[in-house]
Amino acid sequence: MNATRLLALWKKESLALLRDRHGLAALFLMPMIFILVMSLALRDAFDVSAASDIGYVIVDLDASPASARYAERLRALLTFRDRGTLPDETAAHGALSRGELGFALVLPAGFAAAQPDGAAARGERPALRLLVDPVVPQALQTAFRLHAEAELGRLQTEALLRRLGRTLMIPELQALDPAAHGLPLETVAVRAGGGAAPVPTSVQQSVPAWLIFSMFFVVIPLAAVFIAERQHGTLQRLASQQVPFGLILAGKLLPFFVVNQIQAVLMVLVGRYLVPLAGGEALVLPSGGGTLAALWLVSAAVSVAAVCWALLIASLTRTTEQATVIGGVGNILMGALGGIMVPAFFMPDFMQQLARFSPMSWALDGFHRVLLHHGGIAQVLPPAAALLCFGLAALGAAILMNLRARRASPR
Repeated sequence: MNATRLLALWKKESLALLRDRHGLAALFLMPMIFILVMSLALRDAFDVSAASDIGYVIVDLDASPASARYAERLRALLTFRDRGTLPDETAAHGALSRGELGFALVLPAGFAAAQPDGAAARGERPALRLLVDPVVPQALQTAFRLHAEAELGRLQTEALLRRLGRTLMIPELQALDPAAHGLPLETVAVRAGGGAAPVPTSVQQSVPAWLIFSMFFVVIPLAAVFIAERQHGTLQRLASQQVPFGLILAGKLLPFFVVNQIQAVLMVLVGRYLVPLAGGEALVLPSGGGTLAALWLVSAAVSVAAVCWALLIASLTRTTEQATVIGGVGNILMGALGGIMVPAFFMPDFMQQLARFSPMSWALDGFHRVLLHHGGIAQVLPPAAALLCFGLAALGAAILMNLRARRASPR
């Protein structure tokens, strides 16, 4: 008997969903547009080669063999775009103010003499000056400065060893060059189970992030249907026919769960095929049944949490406008804290600590464990379990609130 009623409730909810074409279009089109736009907009922020588009010049006021050697070696090290040299600081200031450059490194007069083997090694040392365009991201400013300081330190070490060699009458004494002695440094991204994984891209952040956000936005159509049924007396008629309220909620879970899974498939396809057509990176999917099963487990857990959250909002509110405001603001807050709108690793430490309290952060962590680290079911169980617990708590609260409302309503 209950199985027949449940099938009838599923059919009713499916028909109500299909009638709301504008709501369905928003659920599918909104995240697709977000994924496409954000993947392209944030491409350089996640791209380690983005620095190649920022130009720099070197202003050599010393014009000595030492300063020329330093400039040459620094150019070989930097990944920024080399725009040559400028004659003085005034020209560098002008180029920076016009937005033509990102950096200008000024080598002062007396650069060679201030080296450990120079004539003024023990006297006052002039400082190098790094002129920057303030619009350049702080991370890139720090990277340029560290490269310049590291190469300067290496140059000074070699000069010190030459001076020491002259003192000890060992002219061949020189600094150790790791690259010349077979000690290259490789960077490898490590994934669960060993091996190398692709470097994370903007699309690997944007697809799961906006997928989670869109899943939680089922709160608006679900709450609209629930409130309309309450206002039109549908819920009262079902109660008069002895339909348990838990069965009514179960009748709403499956249709919206299916909608969420369709969203997941479409968003993955957008990241895999549409974003590359627009000039972005393609979403790299994990291979193997275990990782794909883990990906679906996270998606299912997010869907359960989102639908139960929507049921709680529908139970808390009395009008569609209230549900839209409360549910929408709640989703935006969870997304802002959870690393959806701004990646958590861009946030300061205290914000990263707050992110741990957002269900969307748990969901994003679960997706990243699969997409970035190729983790299996065991790796995604903690975030999936946390999402399921959140969903069950929200569902329990929704049931209690509606049962209390039924008892308080006049017969």
